[in-house]
Amino acid sequence: MDRRRFLKDSAAVALAGGLLGINTEAEARAAADADAGVRVARKLKYRGDGKFKILQLTDTHYVIGDERSERALRNVCEMLDAEKPDFVIHTGDIVYGKPAEASARAILQPLVDRNIPFAVAMGNHDSDFDLSRTEMYKVLRSIPGNVNTPDDLGISGCSNDILTLSGADGVDRVFYLFDSGNRAEIAGMKSWEYVHTDQIEWYRAASRRFTERNGGKPVPSLAFFHIPVPEYCEAMRDKSRVLTGNIGEEPAAPKFNSGLYLAMREQGDIQGIVTGHDHNSDFVMLWQNFFLIYGRFSGCDTVYNDLKPNGARVFEFTRGDDGFRTWVRLPGGRIEQDLYLYPGMKNLSSPRQK
Repeated sequence: MDRRRFLKDSAAVALAGGLLGINTEAEARAAADADAGVRVARKLKYRGDGKFKILQLTDTHYVIGDERSERALRNVCEMLDAEKPDFVIHTGDIVYGKPAEASARAILQPLVDRNIPFAVAMGNHDSDFDLSRTEMYKVLRSIPGNVNTPDDLGISGCSNDILTLSGADGVDRVFYLFDSGNRAEIAGMKSWEYVHTDQIEWYRAASRRFTERNGGKPVPSLAFFHIPVPEYCEAMRDKSRVLTGNIGEEPAAPKFNSGLYLAMREQGDIQGIVTGHDHNSDFVMLWQNFFLIYGRFSGCDTVYNDLKPNGARVFEFTRGDDGFRTWVRLPGGRIEQDLYLYPGMKNLSSPRQK
């Protein structure tokens, strides 16, 4: 993977101009000013009823022409038709074989058919086959409905993006997408990759600008990416953590801690991390007043999956509410883990006090 120069704060603010469809410097400046000087992939708006729903797909591991993949395609179609989301975020491992381009287009075609906009945060396997990471990202961006921005920020990875959700008073939610990479080797030690320092500085700069624009108050946010941070493992060992859902395996986190979780806590805006990668877990964990969340495996039998059936995780946001709902949708109309999560909650079932 191509790793480029370290991104300084001042440069991060200057990244403003890359919104899709912007062709002139003046238009870039205007778009940046509209969103606190930060490049935004898509400005999302609440529906008329004040709600907004995001469906998370993860680990579809699709291989076109492989009949073991058909369960994933059926699952994606059923999840979309049952939930009718306003937006989809795919947290990676979209494909699991050659030809990667045809496989990606096939598993994402149900979104195209239903005119549902989407973004991706690339997984480790998305660059394991006949396309480089950059090539695969260009394919994903070319699919109708995709809102990811060009890979020209000068930072690590290919799917670092920001989505905003706005009401009448402006931006009241931010969603950060990170490319958590593939594999790494440092000083002879092999590991899953991680969100790098330059990506963290990019996030910090954007977070500060949103906070400044919000009168000094951090904007409630969530982070979506593929490989969980090491804190998932630390939290699992902490008896104070509270958890609901399925634990089917130890979190396959990097051996190296790049400090992403700490940066999020210092910024004070991100309420939780949402990942995939580990097919046999789909839990929501409350730890240190922070949510560590897995999506539901959305894939098929091209890879291991003991947590059957497949499905998807859903997030629903309400205008003016700093909490949010999440649940797991399963085939046949089943719903699990229907939770309302909010800042300061003590356990995962406590009602919010007015």
